[in-house]
Amino acid sequence: MLRPLRHSLRLARLAYTLARHDALFPLEVVGVVPSVVAVARLVRRRGDVRRPGERLAAALSEMGPSFIKFGQALSTRADLLSEQVALDLGRLADHLPPFSGEAARRTIELELGKPVSMLFARFDDEPIAAASIAQVHFAETISGDKVAVKVLRPGIEAAFARDLDLFYWLAELVEVARPQFRRLKPTETVRAFAEVTRTEMDLRMEAAAAEELGENFVDDPGYRTPRVYWDLSAQRVMTMERIEGIPIGERERLIAAGHDVNAVLRKSAEAFFYQVFRDGFFHGDMHGGNAFVEPSGTVVPVDFGIMGRVDSDTRGYLAELLIAFLRRDYRAVAEVQFRAGFVPLDQSVELFAQACRSIGEPIFGKPSNEISIGRLLAQLLRVTERFEMAAQPQLLLLQKTMLMAEGMGTKLNPTVNIWELAGPLIEDWMRRHFGPRARLERAVEETLEGVRRVPRLVQTLEQLAERERRRGEIETVRQRTGISRWSTLRPTWSGALAALALLAAALAWWR
Repeated sequence: MLRPLRHSLRLARLAYTLARHDALFPLEVVGVVPSVVAVARLVRRRGDVRRPGERLAAALSEMGPSFIKFGQALSTRADLLSEQVALDLGRLADHLPPFSGEAARRTIELELGKPVSMLFARFDDEPIAAASIAQVHFAETISGDKVAVKVLRPGIEAAFARDLDLFYWLAELVEVARPQFRRLKPTETVRAFAEVTRTEMDLRMEAAAAEELGENFVDDPGYRTPRVYWDLSAQRVMTMERIEGIPIGERERLIAAGHDVNAVLRKSAEAFFYQVFRDGFFHGDMHGGNAFVEPSGTVVPVDFGIMGRVDSDTRGYLAELLIAFLRRDYRAVAEVQFRAGFVPLDQSVELFAQACRSIGEPIFGKPSNEISIGRLLAQLLRVTERFEMAAQPQLLLLQKTMLMAEGMGTKLNPTVNIWELAGPLIEDWMRRHFGPRARLERAVEETLEGVRRVPRLVQTLEQLAERERRRGEIETVRQRTGISRWSTLRPTWSGALAALALLAAALAWWR
């Protein structure tokens, strides 16, 4: 009882903020808590000339860190919002006033167990960047290394936990009150957002992600990640090598420093391709300020709080989808979607192919430098309602990252399409992973894996049989001694479970 009351009161305050920015439309569309929306309409400030998405972004910025992050997550949901609103939310700045250097020092000392003066030879109290979850200070280690120290905002975990509970409550209301929105998986979307933010608020996870990404590119001289100082890192503090370079989004500075922007763009496009298709582990926040170009020309990403993973099946689906779209083979595009199980089988392949053509032709009719694959995927996600497709939350971060990569590429060279640069890599990857030889190799490996399972399967069956024999003996004793009727049900249940286990084992072996 207290939870709905608490959240209703909080929602009323948030609705008031939305109304002041004339941005009530998200609550109006979902149609939950109509009484709160009706009251908020009374104080709506009309006449604001900004676009709806800009007004919503301003309201979310005022609401605090959780809402800024959630707005950025919603920027991937062109299926929920209009394309323009999604684009405006994608520009939502993740900047907040910094907290004090004294508070940062206090966090460092609590986390690392020593005074800052014993950990660093120099520590700058003035941060060089302050975002919704953390801020970054430059420092110098005792041994003289220049480093960047990331420190979480005081109390940020509790604030996010409170807001996430509100988001879950709203998602549950939407699913109950508006069944037509269930296919968009609002609760699952909030759960995915919660998982990302929990990872961001454990800086050890970010440090591990940076190291994993670096290991994936250890043999690539043109792309690397900063060194992690594990002895100066903990859950709420992370220390990394300070990168001396130019932000990748600052084209004029790169040119003035003598860099070939086309070479930088090619390295970035290839790195993104390898992250998604080769490794299935990609940097999920690729804006122009989150990567630097060193004097040598090496591209160095930073800020590893948002990372994405793509399993091998999804990688194959994406590669086939991109190639089919780039070839403008819309029948193949439709078939890929049906094979992936994203479109219900009772839908028409031909009609879905026609819908894909209506999405692709306006985009591919433009000059190559204006083609946006990220926008294409966003529009593909928007046809979900017409064809009763379930939302695919695992693709949303990737789609957002593609838009970011395209934006970064446009800043570097507006006349070049990054997907044309990565096209040959995608085709080569497809040949190696989905050609006849690759299929044969996978079949052989699956057969060998089945053979390797035989001893384990036999052992499991023997253990199950012995367990059932012992339980049968115990049950016989129970029946002779008149033990309660409930206990006599246990062999029945155990027998059923054993039968299910045997069936699962058989199916595993058959596969």
